[in-house]
Amino acid sequence: MSWQHLTDLLHSELTSGAAGNALFRLVLAAFLGGLIGLERELKHRPAGLRTNLFICFGAALFTVLSQRLAGVPADSARIAAQIIPGIGFIGAGTILHTRGLTTGLTSAATLFVVASIGMAAGGGLYLTSMFATGAVLIALFTLGHLEETFNLKLLMTSYEVTGAGLDEITNEVNRILEEHHRMMQNVESGGTGTHIRVQFDVEGCEREQKELLRRLQASTVIERATALGHVERE
Repeated sequence: MSWQHLTDLLHSELTSGAAGNALFRLVLAAFLGGLIGLERELKHRPAGLRTNLFICFGAALFTVLSQRLAGVPADSARIAAQIIPGIGFIGAGTILHTRGLTTGLTSAATLFVVASIGMAAGGGLYLTSMFATGAVLIALFTLGHLEETFNLKLLMTSYEVTGAGLDEITNEVNRILEEHHRMMQNVESGGTGTHIRVQFDVEGCEREQKELLRRLQASTVIERATALGHVERE
């Protein structure tokens, strides 16, 4: 194949209008997937900006190819239909079970929806894909805050307390937690020469976490108590 023949083929495809339409769909899919991926990236999720962008772009590309390469109209959905089990496989890989916690469920669900947005963009359903992106972003940004505000979601929070001895600190923390029917999890301790530092996680809603920190700081056995932040999970 000569360079002239290749140039003629590219020119013919570009002037046909179909290529421009396909390129617009792919750019839109990359943009929409990138918006959702940016939110995931800001929350330091494993499936972040590039992952969501590539999945949305790839789903759109497979949808375009499915339409363009189909020999007969009945075959136009065959390639696109394989996107769903493929995304299910990737989504399963984002779900982890560590430290007694199952994480990644929201990321897996987000990847599933991002693929559907890519399919919508690749199929020319522009308004549908943009509406779905907006709905997903609203859910990701707002629902988590509402769950915490109204104490609907259990949070895993890390604490660090210091005191004279490990046994005294442990007994005091367990005494305080007993009233809330909670247990210390993932306990780690270390000595500094002058006092003992103990770090641990506790599960509870936002209201319970605030009350726990207040009780720890008011204790006469514990020298200092600090909340280190939430252990992120989905």
